[in-house]
Amino acid sequence: MSVPQTPAKIFRGRVADQIVEDLRTQILSGTLPDGSRLPSERELAAYYDVSGPTVREAVRVLTAMGLVNTRNGSRATVTAQGDTLLAVSIASVVQVEKVGGREVLGLLGALNAYAAELAAEHATDEEIGRLRAAAQAVPAAEGVERTAAALRGFFDTLAEISHNPLLAALCRFITEMQVGLAVRLSGGEGRDFGRVAGALHTERMRIVAAVASRDPRHAAAVVRDYHRLAVERIVEAREAEGEAPLSEAGLTEALTAWLRSNVTLGGQVANPRSTLS
Repeated sequence: MSVPQTPAKIFRGRVADQIVEDLRTQILSGTLPDGSRLPSERELAAYYDVSGPTVREAVRVLTAMGLVNTRNGSRATVTAQGDTLLAVSIASVVQVEKVGGREVLGLLGALNAYAAELAAEHATDEEIGRLRAAAQAVPAAEGVERTAAALRGFFDTLAEISHNPLLAALCRFITEMQVGLAVRLSGGEGRDFGRVAGALHTERMRIVAAVASRDPRHAAAVVRDYHRLAVERIVEAREAEGEAPLSEAGLTEALTAWLRSNVTLGGQVANPRSTLS
């Protein structure tokens, strides 16, 4: 953003809020693109004809929104990434509205079912080939992190080939929550997670076959069955290890703990690729 010679007019009211709204508009419109640097504090103060502390307050608000990032006292950098903005918004709603863990898992099942329905209609043969390769990569993964990444890759691909960008973005983050939740419930490096993921390989290949069949309703039904079975397998694995039954309160507590650890007010997704899949 170049600073014009004529200062911007700031009207009566909360000055910092007006600066936030002006910069927010420029960021979302692309005038200030992702990765660009905001002008220095001094330049912004001169542009808006305000004090340095007022500019700092506005930048702090933009940081909390996930629109800019400040590190080590350097100039703020625009971080206008759809996935990050969506992650911060969803995480906030889940915590403020006290959304239950099973509600989140149910939403993911519905979203992935819709993604499969659209993919059956719109995906190319090459895209379905990528989905098949992603499904086949999961059993070969070793360790919790690699297995989680492979599962995420499969469901990210399914969402991507739906050719609906908003749906894909929603699926990506809610899948992240599901992945993180499943890893946490399995004890991190515990063997439950890998065992459940491996046991569902045939079901993931059924999803691929259903999408390839070009039957949207069938593809959606197969995905819904997969998510129901995944939850059942996690519960069975915990019980086999002598763990306490997976209550709604325990599931929600685990979800909230993951969100607090992985999504910050600054708009950062600390470990966005770490499923109950």
